[in-house]
Amino acid sequence: MDQNIAILLYLVASVFFILALRGLSHPESSRAGNRYGIAGMILAVVTTLAVLPEVNYVLILAGIVIGGAIGAVIAKKIEMTALPQLVAAFHSLVGLAAVFVAVAAFYNPAAYGIGQTGDIKVASLIEMSIGAAIGAITFTGSIIAFAKLQGVMSGKPIVFPMQHWLNLGLGILTLVFIVWLSASESDLAFWLIVVLSLLLGLLIIIPIGGADMPVVISMLNSYSGWAAAGIGFTLQNNLLIVAGALVGSSGAILSYVMCKGMNRSFFSVILGGFGGETAAPSGEDMGDRTHREGAAADAAYMMRNAEKVIIVPGYGFAVAQAQHALREMADLLKAEGVDVKYAIHPVAGRMPGHMNVLLAEANVPYDEVFEMDEINREFAESDVAFVIGANDVTNPAAKTDKASPIYGMPVLDVEKTPQVFVVKRSMASGYAGVDNPLFYMDNTMMLLSDAKKMCEGIVKALGE
Repeated sequence: MDQNIAILLYLVASVFFILALRGLSHPESSRAGNRYGIAGMILAVVTTLAVLPEVNYVLILAGIVIGGAIGAVIAKKIEMTALPQLVAAFHSLVGLAAVFVAVAAFYNPAAYGIGQTGDIKVASLIEMSIGAAIGAITFTGSIIAFAKLQGVMSGKPIVFPMQHWLNLGLGILTLVFIVWLSASESDLAFWLIVVLSLLLGLLIIIPIGGADMPVVISMLNSYSGWAAAGIGFTLQNNLLIVAGALVGSSGAILSYVMCKGMNRSFFSVILGGFGGETAAPSGEDMGDRTHREGAAADAAYMMRNAEKVIIVPGYGFAVAQAQHALREMADLLKAEGVDVKYAIHPVAGRMPGHMNVLLAEANVPYDEVFEMDEINREFAESDVAFVIGANDVTNPAAKTDKASPIYGMPVLDVEKTPQVFVVKRSMASGYAGVDNPLFYMDNTMMLLSDAKKMCEGIVKALGE
C-alpha cells in the first residue's frame, strides 16, 4: 500500500476514535460510539497489515481468532457486577503489551527502523524506556486493583513506614536508569527499568483504599493510554500515538473529574488514598446507635402514597443484580402516579459509570437518571428516598465530621428527605470502612435484606 494512502486511512481511523470517545460520553450515544471505535480499530489493523513489507498472515490470523474467541466468551459470561475488575484486568494486558513491544524493539531495532543492535537512536531509547516503564506500572498496578476488586486481597490500604519515600526513591532511580540506558544502551539498565517499574506499580496501588477505587480504575486507564502512546513513538506509528494520547488524556480528565466530585486532590489519591488506614472511630456522636427496621410492605405503602421518590443505587445494588427488579418496582410506582427519579453519585460502585451501566441494562429511561449536582437539591422536596446498596456516598458525616476519613467528600443529601429507606444486607459499614449516621436517624427505616429480594418483595406488595 502506498504510504500516503496509509497516512490518510490512519487519519480516518483517528477521526473514528475521536467520534467513539464523543459517543461514549452519553448513554444515548454510547452504542454509536462503540461502533465508531470498532470501525476505527478494524481500519487501523487492516491498514497496518497492508503497510508492513513482510507479514505472517497465518500467525496474525491465529492471534486474532484466539484473542477474539477469549474476549467473546468473557463478554458473554461476565456479570455486570464484575465489570470493574474486568476493566482492571484488561488494563493490565495493555501495560504488558507495551512492555513486550519495548523488549522486541530493544533486541531487534532494525525491524522497527530505529537503528541497529548496539546503535539505537537515543530518542528511540528514551521513548521505549518510558513506554516500558509506564506499561510495567500499569501491569502490576492493574493486577493489584483486580485482586482488591475481586476480593482476592483485602480492599483496605496496605501501608508501612517510609512508604512514600520508598516510592519517590524508586521513581528517581528509574529516571537514573533511563539516563543510563540512553547513554550506554545497557541490557542491565533496560531490565532494571522494567523491574523497578513493576515494583513501583505494586507499591503505588496497595495503599489505596476501597473508597478511592473508582479513581484508580480511571487512573490506570490513563496509564495504559500513555503507555500505548509511548510505544507508538518507538514504532513510529502515528495512529498508535493518537489513540494512546486520546485514551491517556480522557482517563486523566475523568480521574480529575472524579477527584473533584470527591473533594480530593489527584495526588492525595496516588500517594495513599483513604479508607482502612483511617479506620479509627469517627468523632461524630451517633446518639444511642439504635435503628428502626421495616419490611417490604412498609416501603411499598409509603412509596405508593408519595408524590416523589428518589432512588439512590450503590454497589450493593450491583452485587445483588437488582436492576431489573428495581425497574419493575419503579414502573409500578409510576403507574400509581408517583414521580420517580434516580440519583447517581460520581463514585457510586467501583468504576466510573458503574450505576449508569446497570440502569441502562434494565432499560431505565435516561431522562429519569440524574447526576448528584443535578438532583441533590431535590431531596428536601421529595417524599421518599430509597437508598439501595449505597453507603459511603450517602454518609452525612462527610459534611460534618472532621475526624471521618471521608470528610469533605460531596455526598447525596438523602437525610433531608422526610422518609428514607435504606436497603442493606446488614448494618456493617461500607467499602470505606466508615459507619453511617444516616442509619440511626429518626426519619430512616432500615430494610435489611438482599437488594433484589427486597425489590421483589416491594413489587409483590405493590401488586397486592
